[in-house]
Amino acid sequence: MKTWVILASALVFASGACTKSEQPQGTAAAPQALLAEGAPAPPIDTTAHTGEHVSLAALRGKPIVLYFYPKDDTSGCTKEACEIRDAWQKFQDAGAVVLGVSTDDNVSHVAFAEKYKLPFLLLPDQGGAIAKAYGVPLRMGMAKRVTFIIDRQGKITKVFPDVNPAGHANEILAALSVQRT
Repeated sequence: MKTWVILASALVFASGACTKSEQPQGTAAAPQALLAEGAPAPPIDTTAHTGEHVSLAALRGKPIVLYFYPKDDTSGCTKEACEIRDAWQKFQDAGAVVLGVSTDDNVSHVAFAEKYKLPFLLLPDQGGAIAKAYGVPLRMGMAKRVTFIIDRQGKITKVFPDVNPAGHANEILAALSVQRT
């Protein structure tokens, strides 16, 4: 019976239930420590879903929203991405670069971005190296929902360790406005 419960929990999570409350408990490896506020942001050097080369070093001088999410085109992940899309002008007014990161590949990212008309870059992290560098745990090969705000000098100024997709875009915007003052 215990095996059945664990297997059923794994199937619910893998089938696209990507909201925070639906993530199975006890299936993650030993918890990693998220990078703390004030820490330098580890480098990222990859190709986004658009084919554009993305390097954090090249983005210095701009605030960066680096958000990790479990899976493209699932309920919670879509809600989070669409809220950012819907507030896109406010993100642009703040001068922020938004980077979404999941373990999906760029083929999946392209379909997700096109389907929902996402105006920001999605980064593939198939091996989990970016998540590991930031201390973001992977569960069943998918990143936990965590957001980092990185300042113009490349330091992490805000960490959202337990993101609820509903309303998160406004939380990010509030953190960005504090940074600008």
